[in-house]
Amino acid sequence: MLDFIIIAALLIALFNSNTRMTRSFGLPYKYELHLHYLLFYHLFFSLFFTWYILTAGGDSQGYWRFTMQQVLIKGEISWWKYFGTSTTFILWLTYIPSQILGLNYVTGNILFGFLGFIGIRYLFVMTASLFPTNHRVLNFNLFPLIFYFPNLHFWTSGVGKDTISFWGIAWFVFAVQAYKKRWWQGAIALFFVYMARPHMGQALIAGAAIAILIGSEVKKEYKIALGILAMIGSIYLSSSTLEFLKLDEFSIESMETLSSKTAGLLASGKSAIDVSSYSLPMRIFTYMFRPLFVDAHNVMALLSSFENALYFYLSFFIYRNWTPEAIRDMPIFLKTGIIVFIPTMFAFANSLGNLGAIMRMKNMTMIYFLLFCFYLIAYNKKLRYDRLKEKIKYFQQREEVIKRKQLQKLQ
Repeated sequence: MLDFIIIAALLIALFNSNTRMTRSFGLPYKYELHLHYLLFYHLFFSLFFTWYILTAGGDSQGYWRFTMQQVLIKGEISWWKYFGTSTTFILWLTYIPSQILGLNYVTGNILFGFLGFIGIRYLFVMTASLFPTNHRVLNFNLFPLIFYFPNLHFWTSGVGKDTISFWGIAWFVFAVQAYKKRWWQGAIALFFVYMARPHMGQALIAGAAIAILIGSEVKKEYKIALGILAMIGSIYLSSSTLEFLKLDEFSIESMETLSSKTAGLLASGKSAIDVSSYSLPMRIFTYMFRPLFVDAHNVMALLSSFENALYFYLSFFIYRNWTPEAIRDMPIFLKTGIIVFIPTMFAFANSLGNLGAIMRMKNMTMIYFLLFCFYLIAYNKKLRYDRLKEKIKYFQQREEVIKRKQLQKLQ
């Protein structure tokens, strides 16, 4: 009964907040409807995720049922003994709802799924309000279609680090977009990302600093202050990130050693691939655009192959549409997202030797690559449209001048 009450209360709250958020951003009613559709669509994926994990297995059950063998608490077990980074942090988050309130595992997936939906909603409203125009692929509008991609929902709909990381990153870039009034939200979001995955927290604060420094939206005095804060934060977090990664220093040699070790550990199962034998371009291609249709080993891999085909298609538009002006005018949330995407892409491309792990890990940041391609296309499409309007206006004015002169001659 408690499970049903909590789910129903949160569902109603999210439904109402969809309305408030679209109105606060001045979005049309059709986008409010899409957010409602996405909420129930995401709820379906939480149920599907539960079935999938119960059938195929996964760490998600261990997080909720406290059966993670790698986390052993000595002495009397209490909530705060689980407070720490990575796996222990997820156990700390789930301790009260699972161990004290006794909520079911499916309820846990729905609760985490609601966080995943909130992350999707942040990106949805910013895309709807800040992108200059839309774009059609195979006669379908790219927006809001991209927010219905199955993998975006599946990997953010259950108990685990993936959902927390995605939600935290999306919340952080949402805060960065209006940093003057949402800076405190960015600090909280960074805390959750760092505690779930310290290396992603490190990448996030560095990405935000670079985006602010190269952006045209921020005044020089703010850039200096924010740059100093970001540098201090990055230095402060670096020591614990090194400890988490079990490295002595940030160097090419140490990262290559870690990558080779991780690739070997992950190269197992039906979707295993030997990335150690791949060239760097092939590793990047594998991370960004596989599984392909021939790689599909289950339903989610098959659905992912369709998404990857679109990623691959849109990537060809980068060269054609890239301009310094487009980068300059790009919303700061997207600058931050793509700057975070690039180093994590290189890191994971060199370390992940399993297509299942690739699908899961790239879901945190791949949406920013997709939005980056979309923005470049939309920006240049808008420029071409504006130029066409200017030409039409010019010829109309010229035609009026000619008519006026002809009338003067007749008089």
